[in-house]
Amino acid sequence: MAQPIGKAEYEKLASFRYALRQFMHFSEAAAREAGITPRQHQALLAIAGLPGRDEAMMSELAERLQLRHHSTVELIDRLVAHGLVARESGVEDRRQVYVSLTPEGHEMLARLSVAHREELKRIGPQLNLLLAELTTIDDPEADQL
Repeated sequence: MAQPIGKAEYEKLASFRYALRQFMHFSEAAAREAGITPRQHQALLAIAGLPGRDEAMMSELAERLQLRHHSTVELIDRLVAHGLVARESGVEDRRQVYVSLTPEGHEMLARLSVAHREELKRIGPQLNLLLAELTTIDDPEADQL
């Protein structure tokens, strides 16, 4: 049976959430400084980060971004207007729309990703410590360490 949550655990949960929020604030500010919205940055990363390929279908992006289809289409429309992504109809099924990064989109994402990697290197140890503390609270084996 799970242990009740006490004050110390609430403090650790709050600290972890605060650290995540600080990273998200950094990420949002970095995207805006680069001239795009945080959601546009998330879309670029979702496209480039799909396993095994460099293009995404709208339905995949909607799922990865946790958006409705029409919101995803509007987001991609804005990225196309910025010249950061290209859209192409499927060869076998013209109803399928594939989205890929343009060279400008790759460049933008690379700049943002380098900055994010550096920030994660900076805050990673703190996040790891907090996560380790949280994941061992209710673990009886952790008491034996």
